[in-house]
Amino acid sequence: MIKLVIVDDHPVVRDGLRGMFDGDDRFTVLGEAGNGREALAVTEAVGPDVVLLDLRMPVMDGVSTIRELKARGSAARVLVLTTYDTDSDVLPAIKAGATGYLLKDTPREDLFRAVIAANRGESVLSPAVAGLLMGELRSPAKEPLSQRELEVLTLIAQGCSNRETAGRLFISEATVKTHLLHAYAKLGVRDRAAAVATAFERGLLGRD
Repeated sequence: MIKLVIVDDHPVVRDGLRGMFDGDDRFTVLGEAGNGREALAVTEAVGPDVVLLDLRMPVMDGVSTIRELKARGSAARVLVLTTYDTDSDVLPAIKAGATGYLLKDTPREDLFRAVIAANRGESVLSPAVAGLLMGELRSPAKEPLSQRELEVLTLIAQGCSNRETAGRLFISEATVKTHLLHAYAKLGVRDRAAAVATAFERGLLGRD
């Protein structure tokens, strides 16, 4: 019997998943959590085989939870179950150590098979996610940011406007905008907030 912990910030989702798994004698649900911090405590307390984990949650998100579980030496396999299939969600979760990544529209029997496979340590990906990862692998390596682009992004991350950034770097506002546009293209994003978030995620900016 595979022991589960269900982590999702929506009680109705947790209730539905518990009902599904408790109704099958191959599984038993040992606990639930509504955010990542609760998930860490519950997982440590009950020692599940598999953690079914949502990604976007309050207090502590899914990716941070996966990293912390790994840091604490948890033996539980983490199977992400979410509605989000963008590369900004999928790639960090996989890199953090998730055993699998499924979407919430996965049919019941497919979800059961995925949990069984994850318990064996096998990678399980929804077709959409598998396609996204293959596309990422086939795409050419992203060009690194230049030193000036990093300087601009660092100041933007600190809350500086384009004008303030230009003043600190002794360049024109137009040049700041050009550097930002180049950084957006290299990071695969469309705006300042996403550029800063992605740069932090990739370890390009310090967190001082």
